[in-house]
Amino acid sequence: MKTLIRFVLACSLVLAASAMPAFAHGSSLVAKVSLSRQTMTVTYRGKVLHRWKVSTARKGYVTPRGTWRPKRMHRMWYSRKYDMSPMPYAIFYHGGYAVHGTNAVSRLGRPASHGCVRLHTANAARLYSLVKQVGAGNTRIVVTR
Repeated sequence: MKTLIRFVLACSLVLAASAMPAFAHGSSLVAKVSLSRQTMTVTYRGKVLHRWKVSTARKGYVTPRGTWRPKRMHRMWYSRKYDMSPMPYAIFYHGGYAVHGTNAVSRLGRPASHGCVRLHTANAARLYSLVKQVGAGNTRIVVTR
């Protein structure tokens, strides 16, 4: 039953996105990261779908603020810069910065990364799936103070 519900939801998201006028696609799916709150709020067409804890840059590193479209996505990526650390469900949005899953779930809710936005891997998978459904061009990643 859960699979059927997920399928229906996925289909409705895709149909709703394809039925919208081209100009309305600009911010269909928004993943807004609050550095001060260490949270991500995911909205679709203005409706909140998810609110999750994240980890962003710890002392000595930076998570840049701004608004971007996803540039590339990898179901699994290994960081060449940080000892081949796994980055499941990576959504790269600005150079080497990405939203991705982490096994360090005890650190979620406080700064802990080298600059990427870390999510619980299950939540990163959900976001990855949503971006795939609506398209990178219809998605924004917004990082605010």
